[in-house]
Amino acid sequence: MHKKLIVQKFGGSSVANVERIQNVAKRVVSYRKQGYNLVVVVSALGDTTDELITLANKINADASEREMDMLLSTGEQISVALLAMAIHKLGEEAISFTGAQVGIITDDSHTRARIIKINADKIREELKKGKIIIVAGFQGVTLTQDITTLGRGGSDLTAVALAKELHADECEIYTDVEGIFTTDPRVEPKARKIDWITYDEMLEMASLGAQVMQARSIEVAKKFNVPIHVRSSFSDKTGTMIVKEVKRMEEVVVNAITLNRNEAKITICNVPDKPGVAAKIFKDLASAGVNVDMIVQNVSHLRQTDISFTISKAEASKAIKLTKKASKQIEAGEVLEDEDIARVSIVGVGMKSHSGVAAGMFDTLAKNKINIEMISTSDISISCIIKNTQAEAAVRSLHERFGLAK
Repeated sequence: MHKKLIVQKFGGSSVANVERIQNVAKRVVSYRKQGYNLVVVVSALGDTTDELITLANKINADASEREMDMLLSTGEQISVALLAMAIHKLGEEAISFTGAQVGIITDDSHTRARIIKINADKIREELKKGKIIIVAGFQGVTLTQDITTLGRGGSDLTAVALAKELHADECEIYTDVEGIFTTDPRVEPKARKIDWITYDEMLEMASLGAQVMQARSIEVAKKFNVPIHVRSSFSDKTGTMIVKEVKRMEEVVVNAITLNRNEAKITICNVPDKPGVAAKIFKDLASAGVNVDMIVQNVSHLRQTDISFTISKAEASKAIKLTKKASKQIEAGEVLEDEDIARVSIVGVGMKSHSGVAAGMFDTLAKNKINIEMISTSDISISCIIKNTQAEAAVRSLHERFGLAK
């Protein structure tokens, strides 16, 4: 009889201290006793990664990305060994591996590497011996044996990629919340847990700032149709299933609301209204690796325009420098920066077939005297940039307007 294989991933908060590591070990062993084969992917303990970054910055704020990967990959090496020890203590066989040891081969873009292939023979071998496999998340190795990391939230990607490679029956992602909610419960206490959500909606939510899962891991899950179960490592309740399509009642149009406070807005005033100027500005930003998100251009009758765009706060100072330089070259006016903004978005596959959703969103914000600075839309989402001070009021009023608390 084929033993069911489950890939489980435990995030940093699930293994933050000794007691929590022991809890994870108990959970893994309880699955083992039910007869499952297990591959467990673990993140670094608690805030280890942030602490290592702080340490590196004290030594050298411009440290090379290769050495950063060397440093950051140690966090997961600690947690996999400790979890294996905790499982041994409970009387089960477990073995821990780094990403390199289990054959996770990546390209050489340090700090945000992409997985090229996984050579999982070693895992299969150890599974045959009846062992629980513990794998360090968030890391791999290049063909020339350099250690790489997969970017923020990369352990999710490790888990999904292994689930695909090993044809796992399920991929469980354990976090400190009970699943995916209609919005952040810390902002809106009436937020409700969603039982089923599509890859597309989850991908949209992740890219719009919902902190639950890494967007790239959802892309891989969608591409290879790996069903994901997001659940809490502190309870036994069923969480949220992320799947290809969801049989839903027709009238569910909006499924979730996301809030992202990590963006900044840059405005270039008095840009000459002639071909090639926008290209110049955004080409310079792109070559420096700055990700530009929303762009709004308004043309006045005086043949001059203002161009505003948003970027992540982390890249703001780099972007401002580049933009000021570009602005001089194209003979535009001053460059303004606003970090006091937030992006509120509504997400739902039902929007494709329903009209009036945008009007409902704008109407709700207007009634609450919330001014919209920028708007962008996709097939299944609408985002507005508003003042940060009004962010929570916006989320709560939209949550009510689209009946998400029911």
